[in-house]
Amino acid sequence: MSWLWTSEDMVAAMAGRPFGTLPEGITGISIDSRSIAPGEAFFAIKGDRVDGHDYASMAMANGAALLVVSEARLPAMGRLTIPMIVVEDVLDALARLGVAARQRTAAKIIAVTGSVGKTTTKEMLRHVLSPSGKVHASVASFNNHWGVPLTLARMPRDTDFGVFEIGMNHPGEIRPLVKMVLPHVAIITTIAPAHLGNFKSIKEIAAAKAEIFEGLVPGGHVILNRDNDQFNFLDRSAQAVGVENIHTFGQHAKADFRLAEFNGSEENSALWLTLGGETVEIVLGAPGRHIAENALAVLGAVTLVGANLDEAIAALATLKAEKGRGKRHKLAIGHGQFTLIDESYNANPASMRAAIALLAAASEGRSRRIAVLGDMLEMGEYAQKVHADLAGPLLTAGIEHVWLAGPEMAALRDSLPDSVHVEYREKTEDLAAFVLNSVAPGDVLMVKSSLGTGFGKIVAALLDKFPAFSDTEPYS
Repeated sequence: MSWLWTSEDMVAAMAGRPFGTLPEGITGISIDSRSIAPGEAFFAIKGDRVDGHDYASMAMANGAALLVVSEARLPAMGRLTIPMIVVEDVLDALARLGVAARQRTAAKIIAVTGSVGKTTTKEMLRHVLSPSGKVHASVASFNNHWGVPLTLARMPRDTDFGVFEIGMNHPGEIRPLVKMVLPHVAIITTIAPAHLGNFKSIKEIAAAKAEIFEGLVPGGHVILNRDNDQFNFLDRSAQAVGVENIHTFGQHAKADFRLAEFNGSEENSALWLTLGGETVEIVLGAPGRHIAENALAVLGAVTLVGANLDEAIAALATLKAEKGRGKRHKLAIGHGQFTLIDESYNANPASMRAAIALLAAASEGRSRRIAVLGDMLEMGEYAQKVHADLAGPLLTAGIEHVWLAGPEMAALRDSLPDSVHVEYREKTEDLAAFVLNSVAPGDVLMVKSSLGTGFGKIVAALLDKFPAFSDTEPYS
């Protein structure tokens, strides 16, 4: 049996205390009692809303091999007949195990942060590195104080490439995480006004992202967006903490990984990358200039960790957009079909503009281009302005149908001229009902909002009501 961890190594790494007869090892790690697989260890983490200790019996029933529990909650576990490792604090123990996982591997490690595009870039790296070796990367957007140590602790010893997404909502959050990850290569996709309510300025956001430089291994590499307004600040910040290898990507003439030309369509993209004086044509399986730009950073990282560049370029052709991040659905309606672009995972001003550009490019020859937009959260005192400012990109893109929900989107409603057909509802549920009854054959809908607004329900409702469209199936 190939164990992810032996119980002996877990106890040593976490400074834990065995309780009962531990199994020889575990096959995986879970913090969710509902989805735990037989043979895995269940870490009873106490979160903001729920305490994992309350679900220990469910984890046992679903096949957990052992539990990791806190000393303080051990008396409440007395009736459970399952081996345990007892620690002072479960989240701290998970972090210790993550640090041990990083210490035992010879993998090349890449860390990704940025205001926009972290998860897409992480998934792109997972995809293009796979032909070169065994890749371990975080699932979903596990990029916070529990997601990063969990991803580390799940990393097998024989990993060739580790890819970690590191996020933040406040200053000081990236620093401790990157010092666990210790990347060989750190990518900052871009700096944009995200989480503005927690920062005084865009410069403060850049400074928080720059914390990623502090965990770089000696001799490590940084990849920065040369086109971003905060490039000079980030460049100086990297040098200030002793980073010597700073690389750049973008359209800028001085970029090391330069976008020489871009040709986008509604399903994919073609781009030309200039690298070391040579220009290479690349086919990208997902649409959008913003994804093409991040592909430059990805290929830069591929070269820096010694993976096969030709195989990585070939893999980009089979890349597909992820759920909530530009995934497209062709859905049947009446005697025709409409296109749904699912951008419902999250939103800030920069990603909104990118999604609006996607909608504009995707709708040539179609009857209506419809932006279905909800509030961008965590904008603080800037909320009214950043929502109103979306009127410009929508008008430039020629979007004539805008369907809105949320209190902050009232500012955009009031900023759009009469030439735009606007539908506004205060609640997401009310807009969902309108969308389901108003979509028509030939439409292209792009759904975009911050995750907390529940706009994913609009996407789910559309997918539930309308079947996938097939060119070969007759409709009556």
